[in-house]
Amino acid sequence: MTSKLDQLKSMTVVVADTGDMAAIEAFKPVDCTTNPTLILKAAEMEAYKGFVVEAVQWASKQGGSREARISAACDRLAVTFGAELTKRVPGRVSTEVDADLSFDTAKSVAKGRAIIADYAARGIGRERVLIKLASTWEGIRAAEILQKDGIDCNLTLLFSLSQAVACAEAGAFLISPFVGRILDWYKKSTGKDYTAETDPGVGSVRSIYDYYKAHGHPTIVMGASFRNTGEIEALAGCDRLTIAPALLDQLAKDQGTLARVLDPVKAASAAKPPAIRVDEAAFRWALNEDAMATEKLAEGIRGFAADLAKLKAMVGASL
Repeated sequence: MTSKLDQLKSMTVVVADTGDMAAIEAFKPVDCTTNPTLILKAAEMEAYKGFVVEAVQWASKQGGSREARISAACDRLAVTFGAELTKRVPGRVSTEVDADLSFDTAKSVAKGRAIIADYAARGIGRERVLIKLASTWEGIRAAEILQKDGIDCNLTLLFSLSQAVACAEAGAFLISPFVGRILDWYKKSTGKDYTAETDPGVGSVRSIYDYYKAHGHPTIVMGASFRNTGEIEALAGCDRLTIAPALLDQLAKDQGTLARVLDPVKAASAAKPPAIRVDEAAFRWALNEDAMATEKLAEGIRGFAADLAKLKAMVGASL
């Protein structure tokens, strides 16, 4: 009997949401995504202490202030993890721009270009990398600039259709609409429990997928932030899904039948949903009117920034 993970791989590109090399080798995903939280967790593991030591030793030889050297060490560490991950997946690795740059287009563009340059110095082409940016107005504008440079981007912390449409119209290569964090918000807000079919996070990704296919947007939809395998199964057939190792393991052990839910041909031929206007004023108003998206976007940025600060503290203690 074929596992649900293998069945999922036949209809969706499976991406590992981790920086743990052992998990990558075990589940053999096509791509891999990381973020400051995952890099911090990996850096704290004994198996990867050498990566931290190398980054600190390299940064200690650089010029500039102590703060600049700590930041440089963290950037190098993220790319070092990414470079190792490219040896273990045949596709792309996502490396995230600092969360505290989420509202600064120019600095986000500069950081994205610097990350690509670091990969290039290691002999890794930009076709193996996605620059990951928060789906703020400024982050989306940074992605638009980078895409025109031939640098593909992954827009993350995405909770609404208006964010998704803005990303597509900016020419983003890929978006990561979150599922579990939307569910978290609604469970807390309503006090209700949800099934996979009534899960508001699942519904959000389905609506984005349908909109993209109906309007002919080539931007890839990669569902992210899953709380359970039911959410994953409810999105089977999505372009890509990025899944944590624990859930990959559950899918690998499940021998049940997995039905395809999302289909690009059916979505493209369905009734076209009304086009959404996403100039800056409309984007900001739509986000303002969506309490869930506003709160989860802000919370996500704060969380990633806090974990980046912890990583900097760890590196600084050794510098």
